[in-house]
Amino acid sequence: MESFGKVFLVGAGPGDPELLTIKAVKAIACADVILIDDLVNPAVLEHAPATVRVIQVGKRGGCAQTPQEFIERLMLSEAQAGLCVVRLKGGDPFIFGRGGEERDHLQAAGIAVEVINGISSGLAAPASIGVPLTHRDWSQGAIFITGHGKNAESNPDWATLAKLNLTLVIYMGVARCREIQASLLDGGKAGDTPVAVIQSATGTAQAQLITTLSELPDALAKSSIGSPAIIVIGDVVRCATQPAAKTLRETVLAHLTA
Repeated sequence: MESFGKVFLVGAGPGDPELLTIKAVKAIACADVILIDDLVNPAVLEHAPATVRVIQVGKRGGCAQTPQEFIERLMLSEAQAGLCVVRLKGGDPFIFGRGGEERDHLQAAGIAVEVINGISSGLAAPASIGVPLTHRDWSQGAIFITGHGKNAESNPDWATLAKLNLTLVIYMGVARCREIQASLLDGGKAGDTPVAVIQSATGTAQAQLITTLSELPDALAKSSIGSPAIIVIGDVVRCATQPAAKTLRETVLAHLTA
């Protein structure tokens, strides 16, 4: 009887390696092979054993990408060889991470799969500048949505979303921000609705822009902000502050050496 290995679909979080979960650290520590996405902070690999084999499988919008079919075949072959495979994804594997497709492909071939959640950039980005996604005064819910669908027919219905009093958290929307803005305004969204755009959330290169829906495309064009970025639209952006200057680790070290 064949003895297959196991695949862990691991969310590495939004960028700050300190936001990696304990369960993710344990999975990385037992890995024989790690398939790591381009947006994952390589600092998380410090938890991997010295013998691990690391394979870069870059997945970044607008750039050359490793084909998804190749990634799935590679995970399958490594697991069928009896290895412990960790698929490291930025954010969370099940939020715009294609984790559902990968799990289905592996399980159909008889491979055991465990999903380890990570902090999605859709949560971490607004939090990094003090923006809650829900607020008793301004928003009773939030919608996570991609800036573009798989094809034209599956693109978001921005006109309908404009009518909902919910926070919009948009992934992969920078390249289409002008189209998104126009559709939301046409759908009745107020032009003075606050908007935040956060690039490389929680990482050392984080940058952010606070503007309004009517000014979004022009303000973004004048800024240096690009992908990867999260766009947050809604009155909750009124809570925005500047991100903390120090990481938790820096704060602790400063306290110990004081």
